[in-house]
Amino acid sequence: MTSLESEGGRLRAERLRKLEDLKGLGVKPYPYRFERTHKAEALHKLYEGLAPETETQDVVRVCGKVLNERNSWMFVDLYDESGKIQLFCHKESLSQEKLDMRKLFDKGDYIGVTGTVRRTKAGELSIRVTDFELLCKSLQPLPDSWEGFTDVEARYRHRYVDMVMNPSVRDTLRKRSMAVRAIRQFLDDRDFLEIETPTLQVEAGGADARPFVTHHNTLDIDLYLRIATELHLKRLIVGGFERVYEIGRIFRNEGISTRHNPEFTMLEMYCAYGDYNDLMDFAEEMVVDCAMKVCGTNSLEYQGQTLSLARPWRRVRMNDAIKEVTGVDVESVKTFDEMKKVATTLGVHLEKEESRGEVINTIFESKVESTLIQPTFIIDYPVEISPLTKAHRTNPGEVERFELFVFGRELANGYSELSDPLDQRARLEDQARKKAAGNEEAMPLDLDFILAMEYGMPPTMGIGIGIDRLVMFLTNSASIRDVIAFPTMKPIAEPAKQLKDTVAEKV
Repeated sequence: MTSLESEGGRLRAERLRKLEDLKGLGVKPYPYRFERTHKAEALHKLYEGLAPETETQDVVRVCGKVLNERNSWMFVDLYDESGKIQLFCHKESLSQEKLDMRKLFDKGDYIGVTGTVRRTKAGELSIRVTDFELLCKSLQPLPDSWEGFTDVEARYRHRYVDMVMNPSVRDTLRKRSMAVRAIRQFLDDRDFLEIETPTLQVEAGGADARPFVTHHNTLDIDLYLRIATELHLKRLIVGGFERVYEIGRIFRNEGISTRHNPEFTMLEMYCAYGDYNDLMDFAEEMVVDCAMKVCGTNSLEYQGQTLSLARPWRRVRMNDAIKEVTGVDVESVKTFDEMKKVATTLGVHLEKEESRGEVINTIFESKVESTLIQPTFIIDYPVEISPLTKAHRTNPGEVERFELFVFGRELANGYSELSDPLDQRARLEDQARKKAAGNEEAMPLDLDFILAMEYGMPPTMGIGIGIDRLVMFLTNSASIRDVIAFPTMKPIAEPAKQLKDTVAEKV
């Protein structure tokens, strides 16, 4: 049980008593609407030039949540979505009935007020309240506003309280919305069409990931929550669309960490007649455009590092990146067994690798990823770990694929899409063999996708960008849970039981 939950019972009972007292006075504690004239931010802009110790006769109506009060509710800090406005509740301006009612209010209540605009001697823009009404009686106490809401577990679990107590949380979520809007605008301006693809799928393909499974009762079949939108977006390319994308929720049955949440948001974009070289230029332009619209700069401060998005970004082959960091030329190591020995010599732990290319990738992840702080495209991946990618046009055993790394983290994955249906079937059959052997992250053999490709898919470039990780960089957020409104949490029974017990006592 978090500290927020442990102290709620007694204080909630007190608030329930106040609720009954308010009803006894004829107050309706949960009315239907309130006619507002201004938000707090608008008032501050409108009266920016109002001098201290100046009172106006301008009548305004504002509403919001009470977060602080001073001098026995003479001064109240009222917060709405845009910010704070101070209320001045003086006995000369309010009826005795309203003055008595104040003692039944609590921090966290929503109120609506009518009053005139003034600026105090100290320079604080305020409203001299002439009337007010209760808009919502809060039954749960807020954390101490001076100490702040700092319990990390409680903040993620009770995200709605986190948003109230920590304005930076709302700012992060606003910037997330701005980022998504900027990316959509960027793509729409270039004649891309956003088309929604199925969330429930018969075969969960398009990525190496373990899916969530559910059951459809009427059809009596198992279905999977999608782990990628790739295969259906490619079907759209087959169907005659040349530029398509989707920004949608993706579900992967994997661990939870500062960089992983079981459900997350992914942009996937596909464009006919381009390759991975064109795509890297496109990705640079799109990310920089997004950063400029959200942050106003292409230089980001992230966890003590300055990340420069100035173009062009570095591009380096995976084999060359490994050589730069370890001194080992993996290109000269020709067999699977020899590559395993190299990995052991480098202190790289191997688990289920079944090919030379898989070992190369493990060496890269272990030794190189963390060194890639500034935006870097790692290009030309082993064919064994890239079943949906076109073979490299000059380098045997490699494919035309890149991953974009920033601050040692993968941000995007793109490639020249494989369009040969016979090659694609062979690769997916190999994936299916691995899946049958127990690899839960291997891709299934999606025969309908193969059939679609046999109708013909033009040369195509495609990319996936993790929206959550991008927003982490744009907002200097250390954890992916900071940029998701409601991150996945293990449920606890205490809050529901506490609420049930309290209601039972009241009845």
